[in-house]
Amino acid sequence: MGYESLRDWVKALDRAGELKRVKAEVSTELEMAEIADRAAKSGKGTKSAGGPALLFENVAGYPGARVLMNQFGSTRRMLMALEVETLDEIAKRIEVLLHPVAPTGLMDKLKMLPMLAEVGGLFPKVVDKKNAPCKEVILHGDDVDVLKFPVLKTWPGDGGRFITLPCVVTRDPKSGKRNVGMYRMQVYDGKTTGMHWQRQKVAAEHFRERMREATEDVAGAVDVMALTAGGTVAAVDTSSVPQTVLTKIRGERMEVAVAIGTDPATTFSAIVPAPPEVEEYLIAGFLRKKAVEIVKCETVDLEVPAHAEIVLEGYVELGELRTEGPFGDHTGFYTMTDEYPVFHITCITHRKDPIFAATVVGKPPMEDAWMGKAVERIFLPLMKLTLPEIVDVNLPAEGVFHNLMIVSIKKSYAGHARKVMSGIWAMGQAMFTKCVIVVDEDCDVQDVAEVTLRVANNIDPERDIQFTMGPVDSLDHASRLPNYGSKMGIDATRKWAAEGFTRPWPQMLTMPKDVKSKVDSICKNLGLE
Repeated sequence: MGYESLRDWVKALDRAGELKRVKAEVSTELEMAEIADRAAKSGKGTKSAGGPALLFENVAGYPGARVLMNQFGSTRRMLMALEVETLDEIAKRIEVLLHPVAPTGLMDKLKMLPMLAEVGGLFPKVVDKKNAPCKEVILHGDDVDVLKFPVLKTWPGDGGRFITLPCVVTRDPKSGKRNVGMYRMQVYDGKTTGMHWQRQKVAAEHFRERMREATEDVAGAVDVMALTAGGTVAAVDTSSVPQTVLTKIRGERMEVAVAIGTDPATTFSAIVPAPPEVEEYLIAGFLRKKAVEIVKCETVDLEVPAHAEIVLEGYVELGELRTEGPFGDHTGFYTMTDEYPVFHITCITHRKDPIFAATVVGKPPMEDAWMGKAVERIFLPLMKLTLPEIVDVNLPAEGVFHNLMIVSIKKSYAGHARKVMSGIWAMGQAMFTKCVIVVDEDCDVQDVAEVTLRVANNIDPERDIQFTMGPVDSLDHASRLPNYGSKMGIDATRKWAAEGFTRPWPQMLTMPKDVKSKVDSICKNLGLE
């Protein structure tokens, strides 16, 4: 139950015939990314879409190094990673936790004990350093050099090499809760990287909170809103902060740890849009049905997965920003340069002969398409908790997750579709959704052709399309301002008289069930399934 490490996961992929070992010499500069891109798009539009996972075993310039890519890049591997037959299995487990049946007697209470015991056993478990595989090699001082690892450059216009699949660990300065997020890291040199903390990310808020503490300590009633003002997409904008304040807080630090190459559930948990009060280590434990073993770092007060392949320890210095980018992103376009915090590496620990985990993003479908689909299915119950009228959602890969959401609802009153749109735009990371399409519950939102038919036929554009202003994703290059722009909602539901529609609404074409049932066997013999 639960893969202990990335190595266990690689062995499982190999046994299942899901892994291709690349013996040819391949460069980390563009070549690995091109091969992974082709693998991700292999079989596009078929049941075998996604191609194999790739283990590069002959890395140019890195004798003995191994790089794993496209590990999540198919429906089958996503199910394997989470050890389920369907993603709905996890969604159902979440629903049970969200809506437990109140016990009415002793037997009902006894039936709840296994569930309570399971949840209690999923919290991360701290292990002794001597039992942590990630401590097999410990590097300090001059030995610290992240460029000893095969860090990739994935697109020709990239600003440099980027660590693309890191689990970045920070701690909330107020609550002390840990957060594990996935943020790309541009490598500047052997000891420093960028830390791509977009302003809406949890780690960015940790950084801002630490800035607030430091500026209040040295400058009294500093306007902390200055730290988040301006148009920058980065974690902070220091342009409005007095230079005297910045000078005084130089040297103040926030500790950070980065794990590269963790078990699949832990890696996946770093991308899920979980509530800030729920630690990702607990989410990983829930997905694995087994607690994640974590271990204390050597030089910072943080814990990392004990079975990680590579761990980078260090800090970001408050007030220090550096130009990061460009980067070929999952939108299919380059995100431009901006100023971001700098991560200083103080210590590196790793397993002997570590496997470097990486990914490439770009025009969909890519590996992240299957990861995003898993997030969509697994967290549907959480959306229904806020908007119970939702039947299903679809975030098409081509919409790169934050540009298009298709929602089916049980429509109960006039204006219901618009209420759902507003609810989505008020819900966590869903607030960045550029376009929301709402259809009736009898429309299969996973069938984009069916959705297109409904939208094209069911709307009067002037009446049924609404626009609103609000926050948009930092990667949206088309918005009028960074982080701020317009959104569109399309009400493609049947219109009611209460909504001012007085004409008859026609029925859709459909065959009776008995006719369909009788014809099934005939069509099967004709090969018309």
